[in-house]
Amino acid sequence: MLAQYAHAAGVTLAFDAAQLGGARSGGLQGIYGVDAGFAKALEGTGWRAVREANGAYVLRAAAAPAQKAALAEVVVSEAAEAIGGLQKTYSGGQLARGGDLGMLGKTDLMNVPFSTTNYTSELIENQQAQSVSDVVMNDASVRPLAARGGFGDEFQIRGLTLPNGDLAINGLYGLAPSTRIPLESIERVEVLKGPGALTNGVGPSGSVGGSINTVLKRAGDVPLTRVTTTFMSQANLAAHLDVGRRFGEDNQWGVRVNGLVRGGEGTIDEGKQNLNLGSVALDYAGARTRWSLDAMATRGQTDNFRNHITLPAAVAIPAVPDTRTAWYPGTQLKDNFKLMTSRLEHDITDSTTLYGGVGWSKLDYMQDFPGGSGLNAAGDFTVRNAWYDQYTDSKAADAGLRTRFTTGSVKHTVAVGVNYMEQETGYFYATGSSAASNLYNPVPAPAMTGVRGAPAKNVENLQHSVAIADTMGFLDGRLLVTLGLRRQTMDYQGFNVTTGASTSQYKASSTTPLAGVVFKPAKNTSIYANYTAGLSRGSKVSETATPPYDNAGETIPPFKSKQIEVGVKVDWGRITTQAAIYQIKRPSAYATPSAVDPSMNHYSYDGEQRNRGLELTAYGELQRGLRLMASTAFTSAKLTRTQGGVNQGNTATGVPKINYNLGLDWDTPWVQGLSLNGRVVSSSSVYRDVANTLSTSGWTRLDLGARYATKLAGKAVVFRANLENVTDKAYWITGLNSYSTTGLPRTLTVSAQVDF
Repeated sequence: MLAQYAHAAGVTLAFDAAQLGGARSGGLQGIYGVDAGFAKALEGTGWRAVREANGAYVLRAAAAPAQKAALAEVVVSEAAEAIGGLQKTYSGGQLARGGDLGMLGKTDLMNVPFSTTNYTSELIENQQAQSVSDVVMNDASVRPLAARGGFGDEFQIRGLTLPNGDLAINGLYGLAPSTRIPLESIERVEVLKGPGALTNGVGPSGSVGGSINTVLKRAGDVPLTRVTTTFMSQANLAAHLDVGRRFGEDNQWGVRVNGLVRGGEGTIDEGKQNLNLGSVALDYAGARTRWSLDAMATRGQTDNFRNHITLPAAVAIPAVPDTRTAWYPGTQLKDNFKLMTSRLEHDITDSTTLYGGVGWSKLDYMQDFPGGSGLNAAGDFTVRNAWYDQYTDSKAADAGLRTRFTTGSVKHTVAVGVNYMEQETGYFYATGSSAASNLYNPVPAPAMTGVRGAPAKNVENLQHSVAIADTMGFLDGRLLVTLGLRRQTMDYQGFNVTTGASTSQYKASSTTPLAGVVFKPAKNTSIYANYTAGLSRGSKVSETATPPYDNAGETIPPFKSKQIEVGVKVDWGRITTQAAIYQIKRPSAYATPSAVDPSMNHYSYDGEQRNRGLELTAYGELQRGLRLMASTAFTSAKLTRTQGGVNQGNTATGVPKINYNLGLDWDTPWVQGLSLNGRVVSSSSVYRDVANTLSTSGWTRLDLGARYATKLAGKAVVFRANLENVTDKAYWITGLNSYSTTGLPRTLTVSAQVDF
C-alpha cells in the first residue's frame, strides 16, 4: 500500500518489507498532502516518514517497539515519476521538476539548456483555471492576449505572439484548436521559453517566442471518482465528473474518463458561455512497453462573446469601457472540436527506446463576426456585421529513437526523429450592412441577410522534418553538451474558396540548429547557455503587386529567428530560483526600391525586431505549507532594421517593458484543511504604433482565493472560492496585431469537489 501511495504522490519509497515486521497500514481514503498521507498510512505501525531538507524522505521509528530491533533508516534519494511517466512534482506541488522536450524526452529542468515552467493539475484545480491562458499567466514572461469569454486563447512569450493553434497536445503540433483547450482533461501545462524548433518541430504558424505543450490525463494507481460542481459569476454553472481506474497485473492497464457540462451567463452581461466535454484516456504501462490512446470531443456556444476592436492609431486612446459589456450585442459563436491521439514507446534494450505518436483533430465553428472601424477618442465607431465560418482538419505524427552509450569517458544520449503535420482549412465569409455605434452605449450589429454557405477549402499546409541530437555528458555528468539539427520542409498551397482554383503555392526547406551547454558546479546548481533558432514560413512574392516586384513569383525560404540565452538555476531544496538573459532576433518583410529597375520594388525579409530580456523566477515552499510563485520579466523589444530607417530603434508595438507576478498559497495553522491564496499580476504600458506616439496604460490585477478540505459523510470534500480581479480593474489588452480587447472583469468562482 505504501508503495502505491508513494508512486501516486510522486516519491519513491524503497525499503525491505521484512524489516517492518509485518506491520499493516489501515489504508487511505480522501485527499492528503504527501506528509499527511504518509502519517495516515503509517498510523499505528510504529513508523513515520520524515522529509529531509533536500526533499528526500527517511523512515524512522516513531517509538521503538519492544519486541523488534529498530528499523534501519531508509533514505529516499529520488522522487518517482508521476502519472504517465511525467516528471515528479516539486516542493509545494504547484510545478513539476521538468517536462516533455519532444525528441529529447521527459527531462529534469536542471539537465536542460532552456528556461521552462511546468504546471501541475494541483495548481490548475486550486486556481480553478478554465483555459491554458489562466494557467500560463502565472509566469511573468507569458501574457494572454485574450480574456475569458472571447473567441479563443492567444499568448505572448518573450514579447512574441503564440496563437492557440500553435499549442502542442501530447507533444504533437497541429492538433490544437484555434479557439481554446478546456483544462478538465489536462494533467500538465508545460512552457518552453524561446525558439524550440529542434525539440518538437514547427507549429502551423511558426511561432518563435516559445512553445506550450498540454499533457492529457492518465489514470493513477489510487482509484479516483470525483465530482466537482462550480458556480461562476454572474450565473454560470458547471458539473465535472473525473473517474480513473487501473487494473490488470501490476496495474498495467488504466482508464481515465472526464465529462463536463457548463452553461449560463459568464463574464459578459446577457451572454452565454456553454461547453460540453467528454474524453476517454486508455493506457498500458508494461515493463518495456507503454501505450496510450486519447479521445476528446467538445461542443461550445458563446453568446455576446468578448470582442476585439482596432484602437485609433492617430488620435487619443478611448477610456476602457465596462468590461462586462458586449460591444456587438447579439453575436454568437458555436464550435465543435474532436481529437484522437495515440502514442507508443518500447524499450528495445535497457538503453534504447523506440517511440511514435499519431493524432487527428477537427474544429468546426460558426460565428457572427462583426467588426468596428473608425474608433475615436469618444468611443464612436462604425459596426459592420459579418458571418465567418471555418473548419480545420489536422493530422500529425512523430517517430524516433533515443539511445544511450559511452565512448571513453563521454556518455552520449543520441536522439533521431521525424515528424509530420498535414492541415487543411476552409472558410465561408460574408459581410452585411453597417451602423453607427459607441463603446459605452453599443447598438446591435445589423442583422445578416442572404444564404449562409458552407465553408470551402482555402489552405493546405504540409510540414515534415527530420532531426538528430546528441547530449554528451562529461565530468561524471557535471557538464552536458547538446548539439542538434532539424531539417524542416514547409509545403503550403492556397485556394480560391469560390472556384477551388489554386491561387498560390509555396515549398521550401531550411535547417535549424541547437547548441546547448549545462554546467553543474554544485549538485543543486545548473549554469546553462544555448544558441537555437525558430522557423517561420516565408512566402511567395506577389506577381500582381503595383508597382511590380523585380523578384515576383520567387519563393522566399522559411526565415529563422535566432536566440542566444544564458541562465542559472539553483535548487535550494524547497525553493528553485532561475535567472535568464536572452536575445531573440526575428526577421520581418518589406518592400524596397529595386536596385535593378527604379520602376520596380524588391520584396525581402530584410527587416528585424530584436527582443532582449532578463527573467527572474522563484517557486516552491518558503516553509512547510507556504507555497510561492514569483517572477519578473524585463523586455526590450526594438525595431533594429526598418524600411528606409523610419522608426529605427523604436519599441515594438504591444510588448510591455516590465511584467511581474507574485503568488502565495498558505495552509493556515489555526484551521486544519483551510488554505488561503493570493496572486498579483502586473504589466506595464505598451505602444500602439511603431512611431511610439500612442500607448495603452499598464495594469495590475489582484486575485484572492481560499479552499477548505474536510470530510463529510466519510467522503473527502474540497470547497474552493476564487475572486479574480478583486478591484475590478479595467484595462486594454493589446497584442502585436492591430486588435485590442479588455481584460477579465471581477469574477467569482466557487466550487465543491467530492471524492466518492
